[in-house]
Amino acid sequence: MTSEQEKPSADTVAEQRRTRTLGSAVWVIVALAVLAVIAYYARTGAVSDRIRNPQVSGAPRPVQYLFGWSSSTCLTVIQIGTVLAMLLVIAAFVIAWRRHPAHPVLLMAIVTTLIVWQDPLMNWAPYAVYNPQLWHWPEDWPLVSLSPTVEPFIVFGYVMFYLGPYFPAVWILRKIQAGKPVDSFTWRHPLISLAGLILVCGFVFDAFLEISAIRTGLYIYDQVIPFGSLFTGTPFQFPLLWESLSVTFAMIPAGVLLYRDDTGRTVAEKLAQRARIFVGRPVLGTFVVMFIILNAAYFFAYGGWFTAIKWTRTATSVACPWPYPEAKVYDPQGFYEKNGQPGPYAVGIWSTWMTGQPHGRPDVQPPADGGRCRPGNG
Repeated sequence: MTSEQEKPSADTVAEQRRTRTLGSAVWVIVALAVLAVIAYYARTGAVSDRIRNPQVSGAPRPVQYLFGWSSSTCLTVIQIGTVLAMLLVIAAFVIAWRRHPAHPVLLMAIVTTLIVWQDPLMNWAPYAVYNPQLWHWPEDWPLVSLSPTVEPFIVFGYVMFYLGPYFPAVWILRKIQAGKPVDSFTWRHPLISLAGLILVCGFVFDAFLEISAIRTGLYIYDQVIPFGSLFTGTPFQFPLLWESLSVTFAMIPAGVLLYRDDTGRTVAEKLAQRARIFVGRPVLGTFVVMFIILNAAYFFAYGGWFTAIKWTRTATSVACPWPYPEAKVYDPQGFYEKNGQPGPYAVGIWSTWMTGQPHGRPDVQPPADGGRCRPGNG
């Protein structure tokens, strides 16, 4: 076959360009549609009676935040920064899709964005309470209402969080492999090696990001296990060992599924072929494999990890003072009241058997001495 015969015809090239342009246009339209829905439903503050504290007007903050900034300043900077970052991500995605349609990394970027549907569950499980002043969905929507206070829009940046550690980890792995013989551990067990590197990169990445975010008043962990946590008993407490380790339970499969062997195929592609999922449509099969595995890992590994902590009632350290007075104190197990934090209290949607409490929030006797969360006791 001659080189002229191997080259695609002008019509074929034109058709490929039209297809790529159409694909890019579809992604832009989808992004704009999502932004339009967000803009239409966006609200701020503790609006719903489910979480609103009727005894408080405005949004006073009994806490000093990062750089001495006010809570509203911190949130404005974070939210505008998130919007700009997502616009850059979308632009990069469109450009990359035009050049490399249906590339596995791009498919995984979609998947790690779509798992955001589980975020209300993953706020409920680890007692992650978001600042009500964030732009958020209506609090009483069925899935959204699982969040202890509000479900904010900034979580659409999941792709940067759960896929991010893969890139430094795979770069480090390739550097290590380049200097090692083919019978070394990293060559014989590349998936284990990559998983270990993602664990380390992801742990450090998560710790830095979350500790910084909590210091801005973005959210709190209102209950944590004292052991393995930082700044316990304060609004800045962070379950370092428990959170920064468990988030890698989703980061690791996201990265491992993208690993390419010497045949040039990713783990996800090989699994889709082996399972014979959408045999005639390999891209769709690869996407489905990614979606199922990542959602299962996030739900059962991360969510199950923190649900077990709820059931054992080991997260006994509460964040005092409660930093969001305009909202009811999220206290499904009574630990805030036990430490003297005044109400009113919110128990959340899943406060019975799902929290390991068949009869709901237990009756609590406030401490005789007022407790460490008593106002003015800091």
